[in-house]
Amino acid sequence: MGNRIFVGGLPWAVGDNELRTHFESCGDITDAVVVMDRESGRSKGFGFVTFESDDSAQSAIESLDGSEMDGRSVRVSEAKPRPERGASGPPRRSY
Repeated sequence: MGNRIFVGGLPWAVGDNELRTHFESCGDITDAVVVMDRESGRSKGFGFVTFESDDSAQSAIESLDGSEMDGRSVRVSEAKPRPERGASGPPRRSY
């Protein structure tokens, strides 16, 4: 288990500060980020919270999974590493 958690199902109006405030009761937070769409600038409805300790992250998962934020139930789980991204587009041909 790492010290970074995934938070899904966020209300559209929630920003970084509200996300941090919701999870502060579980321990010291080093970073809280709501992921935003590059083109529209709107929230994608999920974010990540990084705690100083693994124990705090585990506490957040156990106590806040299914908790309510602005009328919506949020999902809290361990953050998975981002998969490697290959080159996009069709393969290049060499002649």
